Amino acid sequence: MSGSEPTTLPNESRRFWRIAGAGAAFQGGAAAVDSATVVASLVFHLTGSAFAVGFASAILRLGWLLPQLLVGYLAERAERRMPFYVFGAYGRATCLAFIAILLWWGSDWPQFDWPPVPLAVGFLALWTVYAFVSGVVAVPYNDIVGRSIRSEARSRMLAWRFFGGGLIAFAVAGFVGLTIDALPLLLAHAVIFALAALLMILSSTFFVAAGEPPVPARKAGTATPTGITAFLRGGWQVLQDDTRFRLFLYSQWLGGATLMALPFYVVAAAGNGIGAADVGILLGAQTAGALLSNPLWGWLGDGAGKLAMLRMVAIVRMVPPFIAIWLIWAGAGLIGFALLFVLIGAMMNGVTIGYLGYLMEISPDDRRPAYSAYFNALAAPAALLPLLGAGFVALISIQAVFGAAILAALWQIYLLTRIARLSGDARP
Repeated sequence: MSGSEPTTLPNESRRFWRIAGAGAAFQGGAAAVDSATVVASLVFHLTGSAFAVGFASAILRLGWLLPQLLVGYLAERAERRMPFYVFGAYGRATCLAFIAILLWWGSDWPQFDWPPVPLAVGFLALWTVYAFVSGVVAVPYNDIVGRSIRSEARSRMLAWRFFGGGLIAFAVAGFVGLTIDALPLLLAHAVIFALAALLMILSSTFFVAAGEPPVPARKAGTATPTGITAFLRGGWQVLQDDTRFRLFLYSQWLGGATLMALPFYVVAAAGNGIGAADVGILLGAQTAGALLSNPLWGWLGDGAGKLAMLRMVAIVRMVPPFIAIWLIWAGAGLIGFALLFVLIGAMMNGVTIGYLGYLMEISPDDRRPAYSAYFNALAAPAALLPLLGAGFVALISIQAVFGAAILAALWQIYLLTRIARLSGDARP
């Protein structure tokens, strides 16, 4: 990095708002292709399979996590991390554009009872590529944000990001509902994915415009690993030596177990007679919940501490599965499920803000790319849990996946309480 580059960067306030704006545009794009509503409904329409719905959700999370080990190793050795972000951010927008083209092409097929198998396979293949290209973004994003935004302002920045993103996503939800009502199903989804691609491009451009602060000098005794083997050994060492890191990882596995139920809320709604045309309403309700919860999560994260926020989120995680079981038993309709999705939106917002905030908090400034890579790679197995959820649905009942989510949330609360009791860890 040249010596003159830091002087050309925007000041801290401008970086704060550009990064928040980038996140807001991303939230809007992500809402348009939300795996718990839009994609779950589309995949269920294409295949009629609970396992395909679980796969679409699982591969999105797995693709986000797995590339981070390699990216973390390469980023740790690089003078700048922004090129990694550029590849992943613009690459995922390109994948969404290709999905839009595929669905537009598929909409010209004759109207069979089910769309042709190649269309479903092609969608899931492109969705998989999208997931893994997206995974390149996480390490450079966490590192650049960690160097750009002070610790005491990060939860507030994330809350503003999700507030602005909630407003955009709310408009997107209305667009989704109107588009599905007005156009044939596949053509409507082609338009929705094209909108998502445009918002992702806007997000990437905002973030790149924020610039990258200088990479801090490494502390004595923490030289850059000379090879991938040494880098991997470093991850094992962190797992053994850093108790907070280890317990937070276990907590994240359990968090994944609670989220294995996420794609099946739409399946439960479909079982109660709620059709694809109502997905926009459910997405709007989820967005409203995320939007309304931002002041709470922002205050908790920066005021009470990241760990207190994580524990509150873990408590909230138990409520949606309880409500879902009751809604199924009561035969509830659209209003009941819309209220459920309000709570799901609030929960998911808290999950993301809490996870990002605490991971940045426990990662040393000079080793943040490595810590992000280690943590997310080790958390990757939890991404496959929606497939286990599909097994519960297929072999037992849909209520079983919600019951398992409740038990996992209880265990997560216990682990987070253990982290809070560690010496010197009362607040973070």
